[in-house]
Amino acid sequence: MTHLKEESGENSLSKMLHSKTNHCLIYLTFMTVLFSIPAVSNAQKTCAEKLGFPQGKKVLLLHMDDAGMCPEANAAVESYIENGYLRSTAVMMPCPNAASFLEWAKSHPLADVGMHLTLTSEWKTYRWGPVSDPAKVPGLIDPEGKLYHDVPGVVMHASAQEVETEIRAQIEKAIALGHKPTHIDTHMGTLYGSPEYIKVFLKVAEEYHIPANIIDLSDPEVVSKFKQEGYPINADVIKSMGEYRLPKLDNFTSVQEGTTYEEKRANFFKLVKSLNPGLTEIIFHPATLTENLKTITGSWQQRVWESELFADPLVHKFFKDEGIIITNWKDIMQRFEKK
Repeated sequence: MTHLKEESGENSLSKMLHSKTNHCLIYLTFMTVLFSIPAVSNAQKTCAEKLGFPQGKKVLLLHMDDAGMCPEANAAVESYIENGYLRSTAVMMPCPNAASFLEWAKSHPLADVGMHLTLTSEWKTYRWGPVSDPAKVPGLIDPEGKLYHDVPGVVMHASAQEVETEIRAQIEKAIALGHKPTHIDTHMGTLYGSPEYIKVFLKVAEEYHIPANIIDLSDPEVVSKFKQEGYPINADVIKSMGEYRLPKLDNFTSVQEGTTYEEKRANFFKLVKSLNPGLTEIIFHPATLTENLKTITGSWQQRVWESELFADPLVHKFFKDEGIIITNWKDIMQRFEKK
């Protein structure tokens, strides 16, 4: 089972829409269409400008997904944070190394650690179940007693109430371990798999006053494009997102793959240059190289390169030359609260 293209958002839309067994990330592909669409009209301020960032600047939220999934993911994320390269990450609470990562985070107060709300267990042999009592979320559990491998499996079986029960349990588990999440997002985009899930996502974010990775859909052109692509955005979702009271993103995408490290780095530079000004979250999945990592995921090489990319002096020079501003969810919320 290969998940490399699924995680990096490279699978074609047509495959995603016509195959229930394709594990394509609904939300990730959903957001990458923004490459060619202005985040907001010229008459409006970008989300970045609303937070006090300079007009016309590209502001990047470089986000490390999958902390807690395995020791290799933890080691890569910890290295980035300890060396001051990046700060923003999110932990997968159902996974075996989540608690140890949160314990590490206690001694690193600058770390921006959120929840990578996890409703799927995608790997062939390395799998996990829900945090909540299985009896309360039967629709989330597959015949093997784990979370479903893919987003369609969740959408076909789990109610919005079961989804809400589980994501609340994941947040509460982190709090019980002594960590208040700085933000929440969604593993494999599952919380964008149906309008009902989206509403739950927004509801939980606001009740906990924890920002979610929500895109600004105030531009009708953006909404029209999403509808043309067949995504589950209806009038109620647009209304709910419009009423959402926490910070929003102008754009969302992922670090693209490459056949070599140099090609991957070049693809990243091309991606950033293609972005419009505003606040863009770019996700990636760093991990250190071990034989164990190779048994978990077919994307191990891309993940290893992603553990090197943002420590690369050429990448740092690129950011400086391009006038890129790097931020994180802690900074975003501090700016938001001061408004």
